[in-house]
Amino acid sequence: MEILIALCLGVTLSAACGFRVFLPPLVMSIGAMYGHIPLSSGFEWLGTREAAIALAIATLLEIGAYYVPFLDNLLDTVQIPIAVGIGTMITAATMGHTDPVLQWTLAAIAGGGTAGLMGSLAGLVRLASTGVTGGLGNFIVATLELVGSISLSVLGITFPLWTAAIVLSFIIIGAIVVISNPPAWIKKRQLD
Repeated sequence: MEILIALCLGVTLSAACGFRVFLPPLVMSIGAMYGHIPLSSGFEWLGTREAAIALAIATLLEIGAYYVPFLDNLLDTVQIPIAVGIGTMITAATMGHTDPVLQWTLAAIAGGGTAGLMGSLAGLVRLASTGVTGGLGNFIVATLELVGSISLSVLGITFPLWTAAIVLSFIIIGAIVVISNPPAWIKKRQLD
């Protein structure tokens, strides 16, 4: 049961990385500093004051950058691969004393995969917003992503099983929406 809860915590924090890359590790760092999150061996550095300060600065810079029109779209292209890496790391950090092969396999598939899917869905929403509003409505998307990242991070730490179920529901609903109404560039490729 302990590995299931740790995996759910890692998956929810990874999903939050799909919205904002540095915010979930910051929340995890603060949680570890105050003893709410046990970290796996080799990840103790994440629970230090120095890591929390560095992550706080990175988080503030990232949040501000997403409110600059068109820079937000450029950040999405870089954010998704970084979110996959950080999602993998976060999930591995929550797995406790697990066999390293199992730890990193689950972290890459569950954590990295979830971060990549959530980041891709968020990127599609921002791309649609840019197309409809010329980028002027992207601040609303940025705000919703920020609220989503904070909510998933805090809920993931307090209720990991329930939050993982919510994340899974978001992924399923998002996949259904994209499959039933694919973006124009996908439709064009299907016609070719």
